Amino acid sequence: MDTDIHQTITNQIIEAMEQARSTGRRLWDSQPSLPMNLTTGKPYSGINVLMLWSAAITCGYTSPYWLTYKQATDKGGQVRKGERSTLCVLYKPWESTETNTETGETETTRGAVLKSFRVFNLDQIDGIEGPAREVRAPFQAIEDAEHILRASPARIIEGGAQAFYQPATDTIHLPAREAFISPEAFYSVALHEATHSTGHASRLARDFSGRFGTEAYAFEELIAELGSAFLNADLGIIGSTLQDHADYLANWIKILQNDKKAILTAAAQASKAHGFIRGLLAERGQEAA
Repeated sequence: MDTDIHQTITNQIIEAMEQARSTGRRLWDSQPSLPMNLTTGKPYSGINVLMLWSAAITCGYTSPYWLTYKQATDKGGQVRKGERSTLCVLYKPWESTETNTETGETETTRGAVLKSFRVFNLDQIDGIEGPAREVRAPFQAIEDAEHILRASPARIIEGGAQAFYQPATDTIHLPAREAFISPEAFYSVALHEATHSTGHASRLARDFSGRFGTEAYAFEELIAELGSAFLNADLGIIGSTLQDHADYLANWIKILQNDKKAILTAAAQASKAHGFIRGLLAERGQEAA
């Protein structure tokens, strides 16, 4: 795949980004959605959202539903022995009315007191089923994509709640492939993390902290997503994933608006990462031969 085609894909993504719309599309079931109370059907708000998201990521919970211990028992469920609850808070309003002895006027004072309560994720509770999940066809592997993943020098671990590349251990972590909305979504995310792994010190040694400072992370995300797009093009699935790439990149390009050439530099770096992965495939093919 030559640079001109890379530039064509980059231009398509930039055009899509300029018209970007947030579709709210979730690529896998455990991708964070607003945590909800299963009894009331209402989402949590404020700091509780962050606290419940954090607990879900730390403990690997995949369900967005939470219940107090009483709510669980009222539904006929049982929190498993040894499970730990997650702290939530609420502001309980109060009102005090007093009569001024001098004027005879009634004065009302209002405020709120912070109260805490604890909840359990549905994954911690036996005997309760959450709302039915979308029925999906069995996962159909794309063999050419599997070749790319098998060539990865970074170890790939499937089955977690999040997708990320961990440089310290040189490992790629992915949710179970069956959790994704489609095979194309799985491979798109997997190739995003594979592109991240090419920046490891033992490979292309990418480090843009000098140029982008605190925005270096955003720049690396641009590289990884464009690299994923280039690899998706190799696989012939760019059409079904292009809008997802554009929506994802639109979140990061805003951070880099002060550097108008950032997207072009990211595309050049993505091409290097793409070439590195293609080189791994070629080496693997020679070894097999």
